Amino acid sequence: MAGSLSQYMAQEMKQIRLVGGGLAGLALGIALRRHGVPVVVHEALSYPRHRVCGEFISGVSEQTLASLGIAPFFAQVARPQEVSWCHAEREWARFRLPEAAYAVSRFHLDQVLCEELRALGGEVREKSRQVPQTEAGWVWSAGRRPTQGPWIGLKAHVRDVSLRAGLEMHLGTDGYVGLVEVEDGWVNVCGLFRSDSSIRAKDEPLLLPYLRREGLMNLTERLQQGTWREGSVSAVAGFRLGGQPPLANLISLGDAHSIIPPFTGNGMSMALEAAALAVEPLVDYAQGRCDWSQAQQTMAAAAQRKFGRRLGWALACQHLLLAPWFRRPLEILSQQQLLPFHTLFTLTRR
Repeated sequence: MAGSLSQYMAQEMKQIRLVGGGLAGLALGIALRRHGVPVVVHEALSYPRHRVCGEFISGVSEQTLASLGIAPFFAQVARPQEVSWCHAEREWARFRLPEAAYAVSRFHLDQVLCEELRALGGEVREKSRQVPQTEAGWVWSAGRRPTQGPWIGLKAHVRDVSLRAGLEMHLGTDGYVGLVEVEDGWVNVCGLFRSDSSIRAKDEPLLLPYLRREGLMNLTERLQQGTWREGSVSAVAGFRLGGQPPLANLISLGDAHSIIPPFTGNGMSMALEAAALAVEPLVDYAQGRCDWSQAQQTMAAAAQRKFGRRLGWALACQHLLLAPWFRRPLEILSQQQLLPFHTLFTLTRR
């Protein structure tokens, strides 16, 4: 009887299609299934796979994880809290985050979330590449949309690399890179750099010549002495930071909605927070309590309130961080312990 009732309710609800089986899409799919909403996730590639990602989640609350129904998957992951910021191979500052972060690879996390979504009755279609649809009920969570931009993101997992702190950040001449240990002793090395078409890599990962260009010679040597994880070397280019152009008649989540500068460590958190924001309007739409246009408007307004200010602060901070004229003042402020790290932490997360 209970099974018949749940099947009847599912038939009565409208279906939600999520294009993109990354963090935002999978977390939202799990939350919607817990409300009985029929869900189909279209993932362009297959699981498990490596993605260009800092794999450092800073800012998401336990309440958000619980509301999405995914808190148990974070119970045993590493919780780094100490940060070391370095420039020109010297440590500028060392501080503790007000709240411990989570460090977990996307290779692992996406796989377990996909398994959970399927266990809850959600449909996940791998190798199902889609284009934006104008139909109601389609949510775009397929990550960044290709566009002209000056940046390239590079990532790899390397083992046998000792870290200065839970999160080790290095500022180069025109970019930065972060290192954090995820599961099984692997260290995620992920950087944002200005793209340079003259840089070539024949017998080594592209990350290494970019690090040399940034003047990070000691870091390059440390990584060369480590063990590189097969298949983990990844690259992504052709994107811009900040808010992304809206897609007509679609709700956009994660990097499809906005890309925060990676130095904040807040990108994965924003994906999860956006998924949590989308649950109520999508459940209302699926149950017929609002139309698709109303669900879109509700989500757009909630996302602007939640993310607008932090995006502005993060973009401004990155501009200063990479400005050559600001390096010396930044170093002096760091030496005098006058940099307001906790204030900046709050501004890029609230």
